[in-house]
Amino acid sequence: MADFAEKIGEIECKTPWGCWYQTLEEVVAEVTLEPGTKAKEIKCKLSGKKLTTVVRGKEILNGTVPGNVVTDDFLWTVEDNKLLRIVITKSDRSGRDCWKSLLDGQYPADPQVYDNMEKKLTMERVQRENPGLNFADAEISGNYHGGGPQWDT
Repeated sequence: MADFAEKIGEIECKTPWGCWYQTLEEVVAEVTLEPGTKAKEIKCKLSGKKLTTVVRGKEILNGTVPGNVVTDDFLWTVEDNKLLRIVITKSDRSGRDCWKSLLDGQYPADPQVYDNMEKKLTMERVQRENPGLNFADAEISGNYHGGGPQWDT
């Protein structure tokens, strides 16, 4: 039987350059690159809460992340010379820090995507807090914003 994380997958927020998604502990941005792009052609930096990414001289990301982060745990990789994966570690890993956008005022999740992100993080947090229980078939119903979840199993 698939565990909860395998069943739910990632809730992606599509962007002009790729997508971003989040887990309890991390926010991940995946930037689609021109095939053949090398890591030396990329400048990617997280300084304090400011994220900047430049690929082949073209600015892709430039702004402030909306949550508190661990700057020492910042990582970016180039995969198959066609995908840049940026991993930002959240300071608050409790699952109560669901980002509404990748950067302040930029790349927001639409209301349905954000609602699904909140539900996913809540279910992950509850499973983490209750490791002996199987939440693989659990669902949160209703609109999650502004209230606690209603559980359907």
